[in-house]
Amino acid sequence: MKFFSKAIVVGAVAACISSATFAAEVKSASSEKHAKAATQYRQAIFQLVRSNMGPLGGMAKGALPFDESVMKTNAVRLEQLADMMSDYMAVDTREFSVETGAKDAIWENFSDVEKKVMALKAASQNLQTVVDAGDESAYRSAIGKIGASCKSCHDDYKKD
Repeated sequence: MKFFSKAIVVGAVAACISSATFAAEVKSASSEKHAKAATQYRQAIFQLVRSNMGPLGGMAKGALPFDESVMKTNAVRLEQLADMMSDYMAVDTREFSVETGAKDAIWENFSDVEKKVMALKAASQNLQTVVDAGDESAYRSAIGKIGASCKSCHDDYKKD
């Protein structure tokens, strides 16, 4: 039992170090072309998030029937998009004239942005777990947690 506890602690420390090592670093766009491309990629990620959230939101609101297959597929996709999101958001485009819905605060408080991205990933993983368990009574709440993670980022980092 003592070995098991040590293994858990060592694993948790390694996971923290590894996640800190792979955290995206904010870098300024190197040119107008780079800023435009970075903005397009960032917006593409958010379009994909939106396309996967739409059906989930419809299910949570009762406008669409629960479809476990769609919930599972979209939750997996959202988890994968969350894995990429920080990299695509880390290019600071403020120095260039690009149309963006991003507030400057994204790059000024990027560690908070990354925490919000991790909340999206965790909520997506939770929905997968809930679907695997077949707990229909928990579907709406699990989808709501994904929506709340999206909203928290929008509230702080997206222009109106």
